[in-house]
Amino acid sequence: MSDQILAQPELAAIHIDEDSEDISRGDVILKGALAAGAIYGAVAVGPFVGRALAMAESGDVGILNFALTLEYLESAFYKEAKSRAGARGDLKSLINTIGRDEEEHVGALTETIKKLGGKPVAEPKFDFPYSGTSGFLKLAQTFEDTGVSAYNGAAPRIKSKEVLEAAGSIVQVEARHAAAIALQNGAEPAPVAFDPALSEAKVLKAVEPFIQ
Repeated sequence: MSDQILAQPELAAIHIDEDSEDISRGDVILKGALAAGAIYGAVAVGPFVGRALAMAESGDVGILNFALTLEYLESAFYKEAKSRAGARGDLKSLINTIGRDEEEHVGALTETIKKLGGKPVAEPKFDFPYSGTSGFLKLAQTFEDTGVSAYNGAAPRIKSKEVLEAAGSIVQVEARHAAAIALQNGAEPAPVAFDPALSEAKVLKAVEPFIQ
């Protein structure tokens, strides 16, 4: 395991219940994407997701189920944060707003998958390893940045114009979430005009220890 991976104990401890009968490739892909986002930054996740989706369900339903898994994670994260993160004032209000958005994303993706004749993936069990408000904000930044890049990485594989439009409407909101969390962290919401690239080989090598 590389030094970069060992330097990310919060992400290494993220747990998706793999004993569940409903475990899917989407859950495994999600773990890898989150690990890549923590190690190299969310900009690295797009290329990884493109490769990883080839191992998941095929077609738009598979892509939407991957997105649904990520939205499950974010929805659960913010729901728990309401009583755990110790947030006050503007941050408390932001958690409520983002949490409400993520719940609506879960509902919209679930209904879309059903309309396409697919079966929505079951919600996994999550464990979020952080302590205090600062720990929450650090993990929130990873989740939000990774979510944006995950949608960007999946978009080229979407065949349906309607599904692409729906995904585009979600990723725009996710980007706003990421910017808002960055500001709470005292970071620039848009530090560069274009995201830098990282080879798929380096990302896959880094996330391999997280994929079982």
